[in-house]
Amino acid sequence: MHMKGLAGLNGWRWIFIIEGLITVVIGAAGYWLLVDFPDSKRNTWKFLDAREREWICSRVHADRGDVQVPPFSLKEYFRVGRDWKVWAYAMLFFNTTTTTYALAFFLPLILRGSMGFDAGTAQCLIAPPYALAGIVMYYTSWVGDKYHIRGPIVVFNMLLVIIGLPIMGFHSSAAVRYFGVFLVTAGANSNVPAAMSYQANNIRGQWKRAFCSATFVSFGGVGGIAGSLVFRSQDAPTGYKPGLYACITTSLLNLLIVAALSITFYFENKKADRGEKELESDEVGFEIFENWDMSN
Repeated sequence: MHMKGLAGLNGWRWIFIIEGLITVVIGAAGYWLLVDFPDSKRNTWKFLDAREREWICSRVHADRGDVQVPPFSLKEYFRVGRDWKVWAYAMLFFNTTTTTYALAFFLPLILRGSMGFDAGTAQCLIAPPYALAGIVMYYTSWVGDKYHIRGPIVVFNMLLVIIGLPIMGFHSSAAVRYFGVFLVTAGANSNVPAAMSYQANNIRGQWKRAFCSATFVSFGGVGGIAGSLVFRSQDAPTGYKPGLYACITTSLLNLLIVAALSITFYFENKKADRGEKELESDEVGFEIFENWDMSN
């Protein structure tokens, strides 16, 4: 921001230029630096020998049966969009990023205008809630991996947000409201990897994964746009209540989405247990971890 005026550009423009250039350079270098998938013919860093690659591919194929990429078909690619669960995952991420981006954009304004902290104090008070978010993110991920669950983790994160938002917005004490900021920040940010893994563990097939990744990330970006609009300057005198209501609504909607998916997974798993169908495939089945998810 102190580069304001350099080359006739404002400080915020330099932020975009510098961060954009760093991202482009690292992204280009990643082609050579990142280890490729085991089925790739590229010898990236010779990380695995041929025997190890074959062993990993056999394990993946036995688990989900999609190591070999089928020929691309535009018709089959877009046919994936007929599965309502694809859009449910995307909405899950939209609702999540709406809150996370809203916090990132407007938390300093809320701390200053609504809670009464000065500019320097507000900037310092932003960091601790994100530190808690990192801790919650780590341990919820550990629990999810240990017990093979995803849906309950998303529910837990959303409950943190739903509890924290009214505290952050309506309590009379600034200290208590700041405690609400911890809950909201921890729940919303922890739900980013939780929602990603929830989708990834319940999708099978190379091209379906590609389609779902595109819709998932796109809806997350749209959530960023929505998050930039929910806390409006004209709502400052009333404590940004419309923005709070919007974030509460998206969190409640996530609970409904997880409930609908979980009910669907429960009955789909029951059919698979009885041998009536293969999950996410008509050819190769994969292991059923629990009734919340069709985890592969």
